[in-house]
Amino acid sequence: MFKVLVSDPISDLGIQKLMDAEDVVVDKKPGLSEDELVAIIGEYDALLVRSQTRVTPRIMDAGKSLKVIGRAGVGVDNIDLEAATQRGIIVINAPDGNTITTCEHTFAMMMSVARFIPQAYLKTVGGEWDRKSFLGVELRGKVLGVLGMGRIGSEVAKRAKAFDMEIWGYDPFLTEERAEKLGVRLSSVDDIVRNADFMTVHTPLTPETRHMISRAQFEVMKKGMRIVNCARGGIIDEHALVEAIDQGIVAGAAFDVFEVEPPAADHPFLKHPKIIVTPHLGASTVEAQENVAIDVSEQVLNILRDKPFMNAVNMPPIPANVLNKLQPYFGLGEKLGSFIAQLTEGAVEEITVSYAGELAEVDTQPLTRYVVRGVLSHHLGSDQVNVVNSMHLAKERHVNIVVQKSHEARDFTNSITVTLRSKTATRLVTGTMLTGYGPRIVQIDRFPVDVAPEGNIILISHNDKPGIIGNVGMLLGNNNVNIATMQVGRELVGGSAIMVLTVDKGVSKDVIAELVKLPDLNKAKEINLY
Repeated sequence: MFKVLVSDPISDLGIQKLMDAEDVVVDKKPGLSEDELVAIIGEYDALLVRSQTRVTPRIMDAGKSLKVIGRAGVGVDNIDLEAATQRGIIVINAPDGNTITTCEHTFAMMMSVARFIPQAYLKTVGGEWDRKSFLGVELRGKVLGVLGMGRIGSEVAKRAKAFDMEIWGYDPFLTEERAEKLGVRLSSVDDIVRNADFMTVHTPLTPETRHMISRAQFEVMKKGMRIVNCARGGIIDEHALVEAIDQGIVAGAAFDVFEVEPPAADHPFLKHPKIIVTPHLGASTVEAQENVAIDVSEQVLNILRDKPFMNAVNMPPIPANVLNKLQPYFGLGEKLGSFIAQLTEGAVEEITVSYAGELAEVDTQPLTRYVVRGVLSHHLGSDQVNVVNSMHLAKERHVNIVVQKSHEARDFTNSITVTLRSKTATRLVTGTMLTGYGPRIVQIDRFPVDVAPEGNIILISHNDKPGIIGNVGMLLGNNNVNIATMQVGRELVGGSAIMVLTVDKGVSKDVIAELVKLPDLNKAKEINLY
């Protein structure tokens, strides 16, 4: 018999499958302190929590029989993932349980901002019969821009079609084929900003998406735009949005999320007549709370019975002999994935990972997961992608994963080559581990280099002519950017070449734009590897 402890309030309906299982005993003991959990956890095979219980290393050390920790929700910040991984405990969550409820809340907010429903309600219950101040607009015939076509964004698009809206979608993994199946016009952020009547965001918050809609976008935005954010605070620049509304660019906004939650009492959203706010209610429905518990219960049962499972957010144990060979390459693989993702433009269609040398002799599946995680994390956020769910997320986004192996390594004992193919380009990066030096990038596209994959990197494509290096150094120096290392790669004298600079701090977009204007310099790209 397996024993499962439920230490947070979860409805019987949510854990019914566990309670009905003949080989499982369920104990519900919510509200236990850490000391109380430590005292009893040793007899349990699984632990189910929501957000109240903090699952610490001390609790896991006491849980000698623990095989799995289930979080009935999306976030797992109350669980020490590193400690769980080190102890071979699988942690799972329920990323799909709130898809529909967040989608429906998005539509509630969209309808509210289109028809001024909260504002009209307040006036009416306050004794004013004001029909003239709230002239709204229809959704029918309007262009809806959806930034982020993952699970929630796709569901929003489906429902918007029923309102006879025209859907323009942006997502770094959205291909023309999938867009056509969804009935969505494949668009860029700029296309949506310039043409949409309504815009809703459904991307994770990453360095790439933080303030992806800010002053530069509001300056070219279609006048009369209405904006909805039920995803993450920080994707839209809050202060720039208030300015755009006051300037008459944006007609209204509806936000369920804030950059800092709860917002300060003087936050400009809270008293603005054209902004509607709710306190992060996207997943707050009875059905969603039950669904996440049901999803987690099913996966816990599968893990206890040694059956295939989904939605693990940490890495299951790897055989010791394989781990010893692969572990030094985990960080390199993830950095190569992140590097090539930042380098490649267009929707990602295929990731090819080629192993050469001794790496070809072992099962490299765990290492491939790190590479794929590096690629996907750039677009989805490191908190959303891990080495267990990376392959599942790639498949979900129709990204093809190809693994190739060769026992012959041309110049190194081992090497990893990652090739990323998008709709518009194919890029390549090769890395290896050099004795005494650690991880190195040794090839970018067709150019040989020798670069440590870390920190702030500027990659420059240029013509091999005298004076290029001096011009670049002078421009960066004038902008107070200190160069730590410089590598130059070329095929032929006077032909195409690349320059790889590591710098002490990140550079602004303005500096990158200035670099591109230099004579014989073709492209410049900043890449951040941390």
